[in-house]
Amino acid sequence: MWSHKGVYQVELYAAVRRAVYVEGISEREASKRFGIARRTVHKMLDYSVPPGYQRKQPVKRPKLDLYLGVINQILEDDKQQIRKQRHTAKRIFERLKQEHGYTGGYTVVKDYVREQSVRQKEMFVPLSHPPGDAQVDFGEADIVRCGRVERAHFFVMDLPHSDDAFVMAFPAETTEAFLEGHNQAFAYFGGVPKNIVYDNTKIAVAKILGDGTRRRTQAFTELISHYLFQERFGRPGRGNDKGKVEGLVGYSRRNFFVPAPRCVSYEDLNVRLQAECRTRRERKLRGHRETIGERFERDRAAFLPLPPVSYEACDKVTTRVTSLSLIRFDRNDYSVPTAYGHRQVLVKGFVDRVVISCGADEIARHSRSYEREDMIFEPRHYLALLEQKANALDQAAPLIGWELPEEITRLRRLLEARLAKRGKREYVQILRLLEIFPMDLVRTAAADAYRWQAISFDAVKHLLLCRLEQKPPRLNLENYPHLPTAQVAMTSARDYASLLTEVA
Repeated sequence: MWSHKGVYQVELYAAVRRAVYVEGISEREASKRFGIARRTVHKMLDYSVPPGYQRKQPVKRPKLDLYLGVINQILEDDKQQIRKQRHTAKRIFERLKQEHGYTGGYTVVKDYVREQSVRQKEMFVPLSHPPGDAQVDFGEADIVRCGRVERAHFFVMDLPHSDDAFVMAFPAETTEAFLEGHNQAFAYFGGVPKNIVYDNTKIAVAKILGDGTRRRTQAFTELISHYLFQERFGRPGRGNDKGKVEGLVGYSRRNFFVPAPRCVSYEDLNVRLQAECRTRRERKLRGHRETIGERFERDRAAFLPLPPVSYEACDKVTTRVTSLSLIRFDRNDYSVPTAYGHRQVLVKGFVDRVVISCGADEIARHSRSYEREDMIFEPRHYLALLEQKANALDQAAPLIGWELPEEITRLRRLLEARLAKRGKREYVQILRLLEIFPMDLVRTAAADAYRWQAISFDAVKHLLLCRLEQKPPRLNLENYPHLPTAQVAMTSARDYASLLTEVA
């Protein structure tokens, strides 16, 4: 009736000890009353509570001992595998039977594997974080942008001393996102941390040398030179070296991205993420009497000052323009004016745009595409070439999808009807006005030309300049020979006579 496990064992101890020491019964009588051995009764009298079992000799596993070397080697090899692809105790048991002829049971294998796993777990020293230090990492989470689910990559900078944080989302984890994340984080904190800890991302580390030192990438070296902070790197594969920011990545994903945020742009999403970070400053974390914001003031006092301007956060590539007037950046093609064909150019890839320069001149600017094998055209880049090759107008890929006002496209039909091939060239010349003037001004000039029935490039250009200079138009037919001329016949008395005859 008395259990020898758990709470009942303690109760049994108390009953036996009371019977002997208070009631005065013998150990033999107590053994009979409680149904336990006399040796057990004697032991209970020596201890007020169960002393617990203490093994004096190691566990004997005669069938398994022959295979311990095999098991240890499997566990050692597993350290080089990803966590989800390592051996379970069951799989080790199966391999011992199939490959080595093991005849023992599964339980002893499972107990040994568990014992070794516990021994191999790393222990850590609690760390103290001085004000002014930071840690950086990236995380991933799904968002709904313009009704479409996509994977966002969010940059996180954590201040371990105060637990303050900055979070910013990007379409991809790229060099320019890494650099822009620093720019925005430093602006948010109002200063530059003295020391920043990173993992060994390829964005920052070009190579790990034999002595453990890191060779930094060009972009990361420029960032350090601009802001003057000291970088430190964690050990490869050891996330605990920057455990604070690792925890903050998980916190951000659970709290800022659940449910998946809906937005129309990354700018919209990042405004909300920054608001979440500011709200979090009001929290008091476990073990602290001050809020995050109050502790952040010590971080702020230890920061380096911000430089006058932020770092130009872009990935820089030198390339050559193809015969199709395209350059390639991040697996996508972007157009440049045809005048720069076959020339060497500098491409700057920012988070939201791609800027292309030739020498000291900026020659093209596009919105950044994160698709793959995409072709991004600016139709105006090809108009000068189309003026020379007007027959390619109908099949010109850069003009496909270019939405032009009806007032402009209507002129093309009239020009081609009147001037055939030459009409195509004049139409391209009208389009080339868009290289200099805004669309609305060209559209209005085209509408004026149609109203005056002055269907030519010269007339559209003249009407546009008159509107721009706020002068009345003067369509001089000698200066604009393409304009339709009125045919006026000489007056004769015979014509009047015919009218009088009709009246009679």
